[in-house]
Amino acid sequence: MAAKRKVALIVYAPALVGDDSRPVAVVHGMERVFPGLHLDWRVAEDGRPIALPQRDAWLAEGTRAGGFSLVCNGNESHPVMIYGLELPAASSPGGQAQLEVHAQMPADAAGLTVVADVLEAVAESARASWGHATPSSAGGEIARQTKNWAANPQPPPRGLPALKLPEKIRSPEIPHRLGWLNYWSVAAAEAIGFPDPARDVELLSRARRTASGGWVVQLTDAPLDLDNPAHLDALFRAYERFPEIGGRAKH
Repeated sequence: MAAKRKVALIVYAPALVGDDSRPVAVVHGMERVFPGLHLDWRVAEDGRPIALPQRDAWLAEGTRAGGFSLVCNGNESHPVMIYGLELPAASSPGGQAQLEVHAQMPADAAGLTVVADVLEAVAESARASWGHATPSSAGGEIARQTKNWAANPQPPPRGLPALKLPEKIRSPEIPHRLGWLNYWSVAAAEAIGFPDPARDVELLSRARRTASGGWVVQLTDAPLDLDNPAHLDALFRAYERFPEIGGRAKH
């Protein structure tokens, strides 16, 4: 499947502890809002899907290394998958280890219809601070905004602002970057100053509250495409509006 036909989702949450139930809750949440989805397969080393008849028990057993193993729908022509990694304290904002949950789904009509619901379900089930869902083509360029200048002196693509490495950001509640659909918890929204009724009229027209009181904020009506000048301008304006994102604000 071409990269432009995928939506990549990522959320950042507190690190897993002990017999943490969140990995199973995250998978259940994704299945609940994605009609017909069953994430009861794993992937063998040679890439073959293998059925997981005891998926929840298998997931719970595999969460002890700080993340959780990849589960998928077993459909190689229409893949949906999710997994979790531990982001160590030394690489995390505020020196606090985090759970980094990644999911991938097709950017077809069925996927785009539910992607906002999936982002909310995964983020809230993980008790995430923030996250986003973005078409892979745009997401790859946005990821290149995060700069280790010593290792890579090239500026970010398309004149986008340079963002700090996660470990240089002062708090885990501050989003590292923007995406097409943005999940901001109550704490994240407060950290970046959203919403401001006067300045956020356009964003609020494409935003909704979540069950926990956070927000899902959609940057553009159609999936974010940085070859579209209007979409690129929307991304620039959002970064200008929220200087805290990416650790750019002066304190």
